[in-house]
Amino acid sequence: MSKDDKATADVHTRLAHGGRDPRAQHGFVNPPVYHGSTVTFPDVETMLSGRQRYHYGRRGTPTTDALTGLLAELDGAAGVVLCPSGLSAISTALLSLASAGDHVLITDSAYGPTRHFADGVMKRMGISVDYYDPTIGAGIAALMRPNTRVVMTEAPGSQTFEMQDVPAVAAAARDHGAFTVMDNTWATPVYFRPLDHGVDVALMAATKYVVGHSDVMMGTVAANDRAWPLLKAFHGDSGLCCGPDDVNLALRGLRTMAVRLARHQESALAVAGWLETRPEVAKVLHPALPSHPGHALWRRDFSGASGLFSFVTREMPLKAVAAMLDGLAYFGLGYSWGGFESLAIVADPRKIRTATTWNEPGHLVRLHVGLEDPDDLIADLASGFDRMNAVREG
Repeated sequence: MSKDDKATADVHTRLAHGGRDPRAQHGFVNPPVYHGSTVTFPDVETMLSGRQRYHYGRRGTPTTDALTGLLAELDGAAGVVLCPSGLSAISTALLSLASAGDHVLITDSAYGPTRHFADGVMKRMGISVDYYDPTIGAGIAALMRPNTRVVMTEAPGSQTFEMQDVPAVAAAARDHGAFTVMDNTWATPVYFRPLDHGVDVALMAATKYVVGHSDVMMGTVAANDRAWPLLKAFHGDSGLCCGPDDVNLALRGLRTMAVRLARHQESALAVAGWLETRPEVAKVLHPALPSHPGHALWRRDFSGASGLFSFVTREMPLKAVAAMLDGLAYFGLGYSWGGFESLAIVADPRKIRTATTWNEPGHLVRLHVGLEDPDDLIADLASGFDRMNAVREG
């Protein structure tokens, strides 16, 4: 089989075979983990010429190359860099492209820490930021200024799960000469490849589905040919790097990501469908459900869904929701997601929205459905609703 044949293989096959070369590592299936900072050179001429592949541990090792090479293949990217967290990936992507005096547009449904970084660090650096309705689509062209440099998307939106017309937003940004950045943590390149839809830079909190086991913090940023030189330069100049053991765990998790995602998707849809039948639930916010307002966009652009979604309760006291969640046996209360375990949080989008309003009278509960049996998770939630109703009726 030729290299071209391998490039067109199914994503499961590429995840199993990409980023490794057993023949180059004495036949071992997995690449070795290089613990190292210093790299030596055979002579002064080689040292000064820059022709040696590796120069210093922070600038890359065979271990980091294995992970970034596989990620670049998955995203169809010119290159990928690694960052020590998802938020670091976000800040790296934005600061690679925007400078003092530039204007940046960010979806109003973005991950909360993205907003805090933009409103704090970016504005302090002289970069102006505005937020836009995530459902604006091609209408974002009306918000462009002469100095608009970056448009940031996230689909679906964090916590509230609005779908965006990513190709339309990206086309409008490119017509204006701006870059498009997308947080693709929810879908991963297994279910959506942003660069194929006009996005210039796609990032993930690899802490979530790439690692998959809730034991490593990492972010990844992939760029097309247009944005790669800027991303590569900023990443190197800012001194960002990840430890070799974390990189190894991320690579290990990536091998099974597609298999895990399929299970997350199947179980989450089972739980979400059941929640739609509950009288305590006002609405379920899952793009793969036909009831979701962005379902048509999801069907058009995405090939799957992950395990993260939200639901909105009927109007009730917060203590009733707390009674439900506090007693759950299989859903932990935690702000992360993407691991093998199920999690839940209560959120209030009204605290951070500026371009849109959140007027739901009930409480927003976000669930991450892990790898447990969905029937057990449903039974756990059913018991939670019993506790909720006891408080409401008490």
